[in-house]
Amino acid sequence: MKILQVIPYFHPAYAFGGPVKVAYQISRELIKRGHKVVVYTTDAKDFGSRLEIDSNNTIEGMKVHRFRNLSLTLVKKLKLFITPQLALFAREEVKKFDIIHLHEYRTFQNIVIHYYARKYDVPYILQAHGSIPRIGAWQKLKWVYDILFGYRLLRDATRVIALTLTEAEQYMSMGVPKEKITIIPNGIDLSEYAELPPKGSFKKKFNIPEDRKLILYLGRIHKTKGIDFLVKAYAHLIKETNFKDAVLVIAGPDDGYLSEVKSLMHDLSVSNYVLFTGLLSEKDKIKAYTDASIVAYLGPFEPYGLVSLEAAACETPVIVAQVTPMAEIVNRGKFGFSVKYGDVISLASMLHRVLSDKELTENLGRNGRRYVFNNFDWSKITEKYEQVYKEVTNDKR
Repeated sequence: MKILQVIPYFHPAYAFGGPVKVAYQISRELIKRGHKVVVYTTDAKDFGSRLEIDSNNTIEGMKVHRFRNLSLTLVKKLKLFITPQLALFAREEVKKFDIIHLHEYRTFQNIVIHYYARKYDVPYILQAHGSIPRIGAWQKLKWVYDILFGYRLLRDATRVIALTLTEAEQYMSMGVPKEKITIIPNGIDLSEYAELPPKGSFKKKFNIPEDRKLILYLGRIHKTKGIDFLVKAYAHLIKETNFKDAVLVIAGPDDGYLSEVKSLMHDLSVSNYVLFTGLLSEKDKIKAYTDASIVAYLGPFEPYGLVSLEAAACETPVIVAQVTPMAEIVNRGKFGFSVKYGDVISLASMLHRVLSDKELTENLGRNGRRYVFNNFDWSKITEKYEQVYKEVTNDKR
């Protein structure tokens, strides 16, 4: 099959989170299976810089077309990836594909490709990556998008991909029939975790004393990610239990919330105990997971959370919010805990328990690595995507 993947940001633009990695891994695996994969994306590298546009850009067998963003200010302020050249390019190219895979939901790219997919009768599937709910900033604009474009985008999709049952219900709340929804979980590239780095590598790089324990948050610094909840629990851990042997590491790019986090830390008098690293490379991420005593990923709106699986693959326990689908996975795999979102005292207690009990930490770590390696291999998960593609193209015939 000739497959088109459409996403506003693509490898190596990992500042934009999990969807970048998901689209990249799916494309890699499809290439291995003999399919031809083309990617339409933008030149955004992060929230303030661009990737070089190369008309001959090929990554591991996939042809990647990067279109120039009209404005990086729109990217940073509104997360709008406007690429006028895409409309001209797609006009003659979309009809050449057997199937189109649209990633994310409210994007300029989806509007353009939806139009030409309909015009040329090319079937497409849509994968929202948890972006269906109107949460966070610009909720009125999201509602306007849905009225003008979104409902039609969902209606005309031959199939939609949900990560979890929760996301499937979100699609149905937007009018998507149950029979059009396929649930496929995210995976991770297990080859990256086959051999873990020696413990202490991350601490050494960032001048953290070897005897200090690390509480790690890894992801975008955004107000929906539960970072304020974590900082409050960390402050309680230090002040109420006098546990001062742990450093809180916040690793990731600012997504409009860094100043508020720093202000909260100042008010709670914990600024000296927190390390901000900025965006980490893939190798440094694995070093951070390996050195961490626990990874906290507490956003109440997380549709999935690759971070939790990556941490588990590094034998590191995790704590997630009870209201998220990942809580069920963590509990089933017995590699961490879930906490009621906003319950600062309970979270502080869980942190203290893990940091104080080496045997517990090691048991949870072993459970996590075993569970992830048995259930979340990208090669197996991509088979499910391939099956959906085949069903969709066969239905067209």
